[in-house]
Amino acid sequence: MLKNVDFAKPESLLFLWLKYLKSEMEKKETWKFPRAFWVANTVELFERAAYYGLFIAITLYLSRIIGFNDIEAGAIAGTFSALLYFLPTFAGAYADKIGFRKSLMLAFGLLTLGYAGMGALPSLFESAGLAEYGDTTVFKGLETSSYRYAVVPAMVLIILGGSFIKSVITGTVAKETTKENRARGYSIFYAMVNIGAFSGKTIVKPLREAWGNEGLIWIGYFSAAMTLIGLLVVFFLFTSKKHEGEGKSIAELWKGFLRVLTNARLIFLILIITGFWMVQHQMYATMPKYVLRLAGEGASPEWYANINPLIVFTTVGLITHFMRRRSALFSMTVGMFIMPVSALFMASGNLFPNEIMGMHPVAFMMVIGIAFQGFAETFISPRFLEYFSLQAPKGEEGLYLGFSHLHSFLSSILGFLMSGVLLDRYCPDPRLFGSHEEWAVAAQNAHYIWYYFVGIAMISAIALIIYGQVVKRIDRPKQIAH
Repeated sequence: MLKNVDFAKPESLLFLWLKYLKSEMEKKETWKFPRAFWVANTVELFERAAYYGLFIAITLYLSRIIGFNDIEAGAIAGTFSALLYFLPTFAGAYADKIGFRKSLMLAFGLLTLGYAGMGALPSLFESAGLAEYGDTTVFKGLETSSYRYAVVPAMVLIILGGSFIKSVITGTVAKETTKENRARGYSIFYAMVNIGAFSGKTIVKPLREAWGNEGLIWIGYFSAAMTLIGLLVVFFLFTSKKHEGEGKSIAELWKGFLRVLTNARLIFLILIITGFWMVQHQMYATMPKYVLRLAGEGASPEWYANINPLIVFTTVGLITHFMRRRSALFSMTVGMFIMPVSALFMASGNLFPNEIMGMHPVAFMMVIGIAFQGFAETFISPRFLEYFSLQAPKGEEGLYLGFSHLHSFLSSILGFLMSGVLLDRYCPDPRLFGSHEEWAVAAQNAHYIWYYFVGIAMISAIALIIYGQVVKRIDRPKQIAH
């Protein structure tokens, strides 16, 4: 900018000064976003409340309501979560083709039907004489009946609807932001995600206290109400002037998908970040059963899990601002090294013989571990989405950001399967034992579960450092050339 300026001419200096002021004013306006951005983030809040309200209790629902054992429940929940993260790769491409508004309408319609189905299924089983109640509050589940697999179609509807949400909302954020304000845009998006997560998890504990295990059934109806609200908001309020990439042919979409699939840089990053999410998923896969079995039925795993979105919501903006001059990879690396610490805290509850601040030590240390998880997430997730979005050609944000969720596809399958096996080995279901004493002997090393995840988190953190150095070396010649 200074090369062609004649400093001897006052008008040239004035022009340079005005240009500088204009650029500074534009920077200060980077918190302003179009209407579509705010509508998309609002409906994301409702969708996340629905999803996390169900997901925090998914393994409890599958075991206590439907009747699956730990390994079966882990496998089903893991497959549910994995497909929910895998299909956005394709849903994102289709959303680019038909338009984001139509995609959101379709998504919220499918979600409402799916969640309502999960709430209604146990009642249908009961009316058909397939369910058993031991008393007025405990649902025994379908221990041997093949009818328990009728829950799968309802879960499939949620998977299909959710796959559009993940690609379209993140794609909308990418389309409705600029390179300068994209990091801030994703920090707002992630804050809204966690407000929704906090709201959804909060409702579960009162339902379980009021109706026992039957309260788990009503979570489906709560989630259906949330997504129905989201459907109405999209119908009446969502419009966007950004239509890049819409109306592509199937051949063009396939070529775009292959470009993503052959991007070695993104593939390796996905594999590394999978380690982080394997640990993070234990808040849903392992923690609820682990806490209820060791700390007692009076524990509140749903509220303990809320520490995560609370930490993220209150710190993500500050952390994103603090790390704004650092690269996305540097920020992610900081977060990755916090994760092993969180798993160590989760494993340490057995070290304390007495209550801590009125809480069972297992529950208290779990809360500390979850808090560290949330703090790690503020460094990792918004910057990961930013990094991915900047790799996307104009008009292919939906496809690329759908693909960005594949780390959770892998971590869901691996993490939930590991959870089922580890719970069965180190912290089995007390109902399988004749006495509490027999169970106590079988569960004496329950904390070993978390040592596995300490190792996974540490390996992933070291791998990300190596990845960053390799990427820097590859990019150095390009930077010199420019």
